Parts: sequence; C-alpha cells; structure tokens
Amino acid sequence: MVFKTSYYPGQLRIIGGQWRRRSIAVLEQPGLRPTPDRVRETLFNWLAPDIEQAICLDLFAGSGILGFEALSRGAAHVTMLDNNPSVVAHLKKIAQNFTIAPQHLAIYCQSASHWLKALPAQGYDIIFIDPPFASDLLVKILTQLIHYPGIGPNTLLYVETAAQTPLPLTQLPWQPIRSKIASQVSYYLLAQEM
Repeated sequence: MVFKTSYYPGQLRIIGGQWRRRSIAVLEQPGLRPTPDRVRETLFNWLAPDIEQAICLDLFAGSGILGFEALSRGAAHVTMLDNNPSVVAHLKKIAQNFTIAPQHLAIYCQSASHWLKALPAQGYDIIFIDPPFASDLLVKILTQLIHYPGIGPNTLLYVETAAQTPLPLTQLPWQPIRSKIASQVSYYLLAQEM
C-alpha cells in the first residue's frame, strides 16, 4: 500500500530545526511509505526534550525523513539502515546535498535484523521502527531488541503500525508513554518499564 501525502511521491519537507522547510526528494519504491507531516510534527513534539544531542538509529530508513528531521532538530548522530540499494544510494545523495558530515550520519545497506544480530552495539537514545506494514518484521525486531545491548534503560522507541493494528507488546519490556492514530497510521513512543 502506498500512502499519499501532499508531498509524496515527489518531495517531503522537513518541518523544524535548522533545515526547516527544506525538501527532500522521495523515490517511488514498492512499500515505501514516508511518515506523514502531521505524524512527524507530533512525534518530534514528543521528542523535544530528548532530541538535542541524541544518538538515533532508524532501522527502516525508507525516505530518510525521520533521520533527517532528527538531525535538523539537533540530534548528534543518526544511523540509517535500509536493505534496498537504490534507496540507500538516494539517501546518500540527500546527505551530500545537505553537506552532512560523516560524524553526524551513517547510512548502511543492511537489514534491521542483521544489524541487530551481527554488528557491535552502540548506545542509542532513540530508535525509529517503521517497517513495512504488510510484514511480520515489527514483532521480529521488537523481540530482537530485548537482547540488544545498544538499548539502555532510557532508550525511547518510536513505532509506526497500520491504524487499528494492535501493538505486539505482550511479554516485552516496553510500554507506550505516548500514542496516537492519524488516518491510516497508529504511532507510539515506547519506554522501558521501570
């Protein structure tokens, strides 16, 4: 399913921060579903106390809009993952156009599952999890994250699902601290249970 916004498939605009109102081109790819403007606006309002100097991981980068928005708003570093080489090449071109230094952004052609299994852990403050809706990846990734050493007690997880899809949190150590539904998307900010 392709989600339309007023800027898709041509462009998305960054809503806040140093690159406010700048646009990024979006590739037309099967399953690519950029996070809509109003969802991003709400998400980054939720993250306002935490985004400055945050270390972020975007497990399903797609359009890259969540990571670029995070950097625009002061995140110290974003790691973006996508397993589509065309998407990764496109994200690298956007990063070049924005002249983002390598110490602030890393982009890898890698599946989220492989990253969490194979690579050394870095401590992340915020992890964006927005897999294709018509897949079982959300359950798989949340289960993998239980044992991932890159998650600390204060790590926040952002999750997007299809609207009305139950969040699979049974026996997982996170609980929603914020949630909302917008049109075809349910979205959540999760924190570890204390």
